[in-house]
Amino acid sequence: MRLLISALLVFPLEYCRIDGQTNHEDRVTAIDEYNKPDSSKFIFLLTTRAGGLGINLVTADIVILYDSDWNPQVDLQAQDRAHRIGQKKQVYVFRFVTEVSRHEHAKYQKCTCQ
Repeated sequence: MRLLISALLVFPLEYCRIDGQTNHEDRVTAIDEYNKPDSSKFIFLLTTRAGGLGINLVTADIVILYDSDWNPQVDLQAQDRAHRIGQKKQVYVFRFVTEVSRHEHAKYQKCTCQ
């Protein structure tokens, strides 16, 4: 996520961020800021480890999975955060995949060792 934030700093784009360390009050504030009708927030950065409780991004129309989890249910839950009741836009989902990466190898080992 730090790499994505570094890229966003090059452009004058406002963003929200939630990860596994974000406290409840900051989570609520970030979600409300992003979902406001005239929000200036361009992107919402969210890790799959942030937990799904209360994360409702109905104004999001693009989901980009840049670090897929070895458990496909985690990725599906991430997509569902944009596919909520009240969503009025078509939602597009993109998945970044790097062939033969160190992370890909580690995820493969986790899946096959069980």
